[in-house]
Amino acid sequence: MPNLIPKDLVSLLRRPPLPRFRSRLHDERTATLIGTALGVAFATAFLTGLVSHFLQHPPSWLAHHLPTRPYWGYRFTQGLHVASGTAAIPLLLAKLWTVYPRLFAWPPLKSVAHALERLSILVLVAGAVFELVTGLLNSAQWYVWGNQFPFVQTHYWVAWITVGALVVHLGVKAPAIARGFRRPGEELPELPELPEPAGPAELPETHHVSRRAFIATTAVAAGTVTVATVGQSVGSLRSVSVLSARDTGVGELGVPVNRTAGQAGITAAAVTSDWRLQVGGGARGLSLSRQELAALPQTSATLPIACVEGWSVDAHWQGVRISDLMDLAGIAHDADVRVVSMEQNGAYAVMVMERQYVRDPAALLALRLNGRTLTLDHGYPARIIVPNRPGVLQTKWVQRMEAIV
Repeated sequence: MPNLIPKDLVSLLRRPPLPRFRSRLHDERTATLIGTALGVAFATAFLTGLVSHFLQHPPSWLAHHLPTRPYWGYRFTQGLHVASGTAAIPLLLAKLWTVYPRLFAWPPLKSVAHALERLSILVLVAGAVFELVTGLLNSAQWYVWGNQFPFVQTHYWVAWITVGALVVHLGVKAPAIARGFRRPGEELPELPELPEPAGPAELPETHHVSRRAFIATTAVAAGTVTVATVGQSVGSLRSVSVLSARDTGVGELGVPVNRTAGQAGITAAAVTSDWRLQVGGGARGLSLSRQELAALPQTSATLPIACVEGWSVDAHWQGVRISDLMDLAGIAHDADVRVVSMEQNGAYAVMVMERQYVRDPAALLALRLNGRTLTLDHGYPARIIVPNRPGVLQTKWVQRMEAIV
């Protein structure tokens, strides 16, 4: 029987007209050097992200071992988290460019092991892109996903999945990485030979771009976006950080506000002169007006307010030591304290303060900020300020404090 399938079609099915990549910038050494920088950025973002997650949602075995010092600890780790994640964006783009010719390798799947390897790469790339894009949007407080998307939990678990895929990838690519770290003068293996191009699939040569120039350009890009955004947590760089999501020099009383009273459902009528702080769970219950709180011994502390979006700013706070309030209420020194806000619709309207924070001498129920009475947006009539804690746990509009027994 004569062959009814044209020879050209048979040839196409066997070996499609794939492009041929000639640039040495797609070699193992370039991919390894860029990948190493990307790996450092991702590892830094992952580890500092774990710090933030455990400070916000401490497991029971860790809750009472979280340190209150250094007082600027969360400011440093979360600023580093956002900075390393931002730097990873140009590094990821450069890494993908160095390796994308592998997408045109033929056959696309050589074995079951090769299919699993490609699947792990798919998970790794998808997870990395998801983490960087959503993290960038969160740092800018641009919540395009609405209120129904659980960003914190999703960001946390996708980070673990991505790191798992990265570990698998490193294990599979260990020989290639070792070859990539050879001294620069040593000959490196080329990419697998690809079929000769057919017509327009031919790609131009790029031999005029050196590996050193490409890596230097990538480094400059990563450094530029970092410097241009890190001013929101490094005050000395504020003037050159033109892309910072938050100008920390703008805000009532010299401090930015993430969540206003209006967003929290707090009105001026809700904090009239009949507001009283309730302190319970001890030998003596307390019910104190703001005037009575102001009449108690006042303590001052200079502490940063540091938010999960990466911005932070030092501020001068004045108020009553939380430990003094607990002593007045007869609450034991080893008791944790639940803090309840007047806020009605917030994820952090109820916050648990572990005993080490309760008894820290710098932990305040603040009444004043930067020498002035708190404004409604900053938590009037009273708010929490504690060293080395995320801003979401520095509860505003405090209504009740009670010992957890």
